[in-house]
Amino acid sequence: MKTIGLIGGMSWESSIEYYRMINEQVRSQLGGLHSAKCLMYSVNFEEIERYQAEGNWKKAGETLGEVALSLEKGGADFIVICSNTMHMVLDFIEERIRIPVLHIADATANQIHEQGIRTVGLLGTKYTMEQNFYKQRLETNGIQVLIPNEQDRGIVNKVIYEELCLGNIQSNSKAYYKEVIERLIQDGAEGIILGCTEIGLLIKPEDSNVPLFDTTSIHASEAVHKSLGADS
Repeated sequence: MKTIGLIGGMSWESSIEYYRMINEQVRSQLGGLHSAKCLMYSVNFEEIERYQAEGNWKKAGETLGEVALSLEKGGADFIVICSNTMHMVLDFIEERIRIPVLHIADATANQIHEQGIRTVGLLGTKYTMEQNFYKQRLETNGIQVLIPNEQDRGIVNKVIYEELCLGNIQSNSKAYYKEVIERLIQDGAEGIILGCTEIGLLIKPEDSNVPLFDTTSIHASEAVHKSLGADS
């Protein structure tokens, strides 16, 4: 079993889900009292979010690069960034370490391909929806990506930072997200990526008429697969 290095705390609400899902899947696959070999470094999200808002991705990347190096020194065999948005600073992280990073968009693309879907709607922070670091990764994998209109992007982002990251689940926000999903479906989306690790706390499979791709669950499953793989 390989040791998983988790960069968490962005936010800790979703980091809990990573830890739970990973350990449940290891126990399910191995039985008995088995649990995952993992290390988690939980950052102070207030600090990271400030760098995001300032557009200081270099400082954010350097911070997470040092975190990844700490995990490597602690015995991690590979890194899982428990956040879609912070894959924007992947280059800063990879240049600090020798172990691989398990990319959340690649794992998600694999799941999308398995269902034969070519066009997806993407929900996430404004950074994930609007910038190319995430969409381009999916498009390189042959997947067309649709994003909500500007007004919807603003509200989706606001709900993430002002509600979900604080563990605040609101029924009116759920209803609005469902409307955004429906608009993406009308635009041609055959599936919807929940491209922020907190969105799965709000939106469930029954809330959509097309398949949902919960990146937290997908990423956690891929981490377990890599940890328990034949070469482990």
